[in-house]
Amino acid sequence: MYHAMNPLPRLLIALLSVIAVNCWASPNDAEGRWLSGDGEGWIVIKLDGDNLIGSIAGSPNTKDGDPPRHDDLNPDPKLRARPLDGLTIMSGFVYDGDGHWSGGRIYDPNSGKTYKCTLTQVDRDTLKLRGYIGISLFGRTDTWTRDSK
Repeated sequence: MYHAMNPLPRLLIALLSVIAVNCWASPNDAEGRWLSGDGEGWIVIKLDGDNLIGSIAGSPNTKDGDPPRHDDLNPDPKLRARPLDGLTIMSGFVYDGDGHWSGGRIYDPNSGKTYKCTLTQVDRDTLKLRGYIGISLFGRTDTWTRDSK
């Protein structure tokens, strides 16, 4: 014999789990050292007042004795000699709540281009960054993971 289950309890459980996932998010949860999606760079993210900023903090692929990398692809020739380590590449991010940041800009030293950017903290160890020109539809998403060190 078939008994139809009331879908309300399942719906309520699903709704509460979605709410619980986002309730942990606070502005300082994004602070820390993150590995870029391509695995080439560590970025240290911190709060500066109400804004989130990020700076390059080295690369897991650099070996002792490797020469320091410079901002060779910067469109401004005067800035091409500056070292990448310590370079601020993220700025202007404003917290919108629930792990979402908007209004930011991100500089890609691999292309020398700066993009508008949003950031979403998926969970404590995962960030999704969406860099774009104009509107977010025309952009690319990169996933960063928290460095455990």
